[in-house]
Amino acid sequence: MFQFTSLLAAALLATRVAGHGAVTSYSIGGTTYPGYTGFSPASSPPTIEWQWPDYNPTLDPSDSKVMCNGGTSARLSATIAAGSKITAFWAQWTHVPGSVSVYLYKCSGAFSSCTGGGAGWFKIDEAGLLSGTMYDGVWGLGTVDSTKQWTSTIPPQLAPGNYLIRHELIAVHQTNTPQFYAECAQLVITGSGSSSPTSEYLVAIPGYAKLSDANVKVDIYSEAAKTTTCWDVPGPPVWGGVSYSTTGNCNGGSTGSSTTTKPASSSAGVSTSKTSSSTKPASTSTSSTATGGAAL
Repeated sequence: MFQFTSLLAAALLATRVAGHGAVTSYSIGGTTYPGYTGFSPASSPPTIEWQWPDYNPTLDPSDSKVMCNGGTSARLSATIAAGSKITAFWAQWTHVPGSVSVYLYKCSGAFSSCTGGGAGWFKIDEAGLLSGTMYDGVWGLGTVDSTKQWTSTIPPQLAPGNYLIRHELIAVHQTNTPQFYAECAQLVITGSGSSSPTSEYLVAIPGYAKLSDANVKVDIYSEAAKTTTCWDVPGPPVWGGVSYSTTGNCNGGSTGSSTTTKPASSSAGVSTSKTSSSTKPASTSTSSTATGGAAL
């Protein structure tokens, strides 16, 4: 009986874990940068990604783990030019209802001293409820479910420097129990841009959302959800002057699906003639190189 109970518990754990996921590699300009392996980070190669311990979600956005899945500073960094694309890959993912968001955070110096603390995070890409209702609509997270990848463009006007990039998936398939999955990596962004987001685009993580927020604690199986055709993705508005669809967003925020263009505020120093910051899916990538995380 004890052996059967142990086997059953192990099977249930494996099933639960199989439904979770985390970013396991990145691609920039055809080069692959390996990330961490779930539940065995010590076996992973040197990487640009902050080390995370497991695939398990964060269940409260006030938990410090929500920033980078409990990750710690990486040994390496990758160089990317502003205006270029970066693709994140997930080895496994099975949830469809929910959102994808991509954030950046400018470090004040070397990566070794960059903690991601304070109101310095800004969103460059996002996709939530793209069409239909919350009950049976098309979700941005469905792209990750079907392709296991997400591609975003670094805003071309962004000032160069050392940055953290944060990919966040918010799964809302469990009633009133949102699941947050976020991983971070280290990028040296180059280019001749001089723009940075102003305060209305900057948030602290944690601090950018509360579990009690109406767009965080949701029930997509309720009667109301069957006629609700909009959902605001948690977090700040997208910065970068990108093209995006406002379909499915209650307050006119972005979803990353490029059907209409909403220029960013001119007070943020942002060009308003840029193209979409999302491309789904991206091409696969091949080799692997990275540099040490020194300050510029």
